Amino acid sequence: MEKYTSKEMMTIAAARRITNSDIVFCGTGISMLAAMAAKHINAKKSVIMFETGAIGSSLEDLPLAVGDSRVMYNADVFGTLADSFAFMQNKFTGKNVVGILGAAQIDKYGNLNSTVIGDYFNPTARFAGSGGGCDVASFADRVIVFMKHEKRRFVKKLDYLTSPGWLNGDNSRSETGIATGGVAAVITDMGVLEFDKQSKRMYLKGYYPNIEQKAIVDNIGFEIDVSKASLIEPPCKEELFALRNKCDPQRLIL
Repeated sequence: MEKYTSKEMMTIAAARRITNSDIVFCGTGISMLAAMAAKHINAKKSVIMFETGAIGSSLEDLPLAVGDSRVMYNADVFGTLADSFAFMQNKFTGKNVVGILGAAQIDKYGNLNSTVIGDYFNPTARFAGSGGGCDVASFADRVIVFMKHEKRRFVKKLDYLTSPGWLNGDNSRSETGIATGGVAAVITDMGVLEFDKQSKRMYLKGYYPNIEQKAIVDNIGFEIDVSKASLIEPPCKEELFALRNKCDPQRLIL
């Protein structure tokens, strides 16, 4: 088996969840790399879009950020932020919108905090805030979240609710009036977590090679079901070749 890093494993785990019928709404960093990897490996017909207005980007070279001019290269649409969010809500494309997000905190129902740690008016850390995160979490057909697998990030109660996941579980999201989406998966550097179809509570779907389930449980701040967990296949040579040589040959993210 070829050696790989945890970041490569995370990227491939996310890319495998993208299909040809998906529009991928992604941000800067590993989410952008996962969308590119899917285009090269398993979802060549997927559409990549950015909140800065590029829709159907070719991404011949890995951009440094969503505002990088390279996101516009050979794109189908050169639009605005308003165009991107309107397109995300358009149900006449025949495709599903997949949003890829990150956050500082996540709870057992997939709700996200990317605003503050501690009291809002006297925080110990303040972040960039929502940006387009709340919009993506509210309107995308499904959301994939990248998280560092740490107990301080997987918390019983968020310090601030920035972007809605499944809110309080069960049917609370739809009852609130959010008709679409929800967090489908959380990709960490230890494994993949999903959400029960009925309770909407997080559970362990799979773990990476050489990662013990106990280490995963010990680094989550709430109880989690591991009974459904199975080993996730490591990246194959073809996946790693595409990721390293076609997506990020300069190792800007990897």
